[in-house]
Amino acid sequence: MAPLDGGQARVLTDTRSAAFKARAWTGPEIVQVPSRHGAGTVWGKFYGPKDYEPGRKYPVVMFVHGAGYLQNVHARWPNYFREQMFHHLLVEQGYVVLDLDYRGSEGYGRDWRTAIYRQMGHPELEDYLDGLDWVVANRQGDRDHAGIYGGSYGGFMTFMALFRSPGTFKAGAALRPVVDWTQYNHEYTSNILNTPELDPGAYRTSSPIEYAQGLQDHLLIAHGMIDDNVFYRDSVVLAQKLIELRKDNWELASYPLERHGFVRPDSWFDQYRRIHKLFERTLKEPAR
Repeated sequence: MAPLDGGQARVLTDTRSAAFKARAWTGPEIVQVPSRHGAGTVWGKFYGPKDYEPGRKYPVVMFVHGAGYLQNVHARWPNYFREQMFHHLLVEQGYVVLDLDYRGSEGYGRDWRTAIYRQMGHPELEDYLDGLDWVVANRQGDRDHAGIYGGSYGGFMTFMALFRSPGTFKAGAALRPVVDWTQYNHEYTSNILNTPELDPGAYRTSSPIEYAQGLQDHLLIAHGMIDDNVFYRDSVVLAQKLIELRKDNWELASYPLERHGFVRPDSWFDQYRRIHKLFERTLKEPAR
């Protein structure tokens, strides 16, 4: 609070705990990733150690923001503050993390925003493949030990990465993910894919369920059972598809009391614990 007549502002409240303030939090570095696919520059947030060990390769985690149209690369306090704290934990434990404003994200002009027209999940995946190349070339990332995760649109993109580029990411965590765009809110999808009746090909091109056969790596699916945005049904449908395809190394974590955005601390803790265990098991040790 600042006095009306000027003078020094003073803090009225500080809700940070002593443990929170005692941590030396890792701030992200804003980076520019060159596109090999004609997109120019892909902006990102990179989280890494202060000092790199010469010759060491660091396992890579890539985060995919939600909604498709958000802008997450900025210097403000992020919408994804939980994820930013999780990325700090990952860096402490020997990972490097990259978060991109992939094509479709806000803030980069009309062409960037509309690049995904009739092909959701395709330009964005190209951006993440370029991002992985950048981390390997510039930040000692280990290409053979890379993972990916995200929620909502980020969960959809996790599916597209694992299903359409098998072997690139050893593990992925798809949280509250879209599986089939024909079943989603058409007020959202019709601006990008038209409608299923008019443009069924665009929906087939853009829906992860069409590529499920490609899964060969480790997959965690996490979904609230009363999600009223991306219905829990999506994850159930994919689970059945993976059973029919006789796929292995996947699991579904269900949260009976949660909607699209979790509200219960126990649910958040359980979800991040599962993601962390997945990456520890598959990116640091021989995958099993």
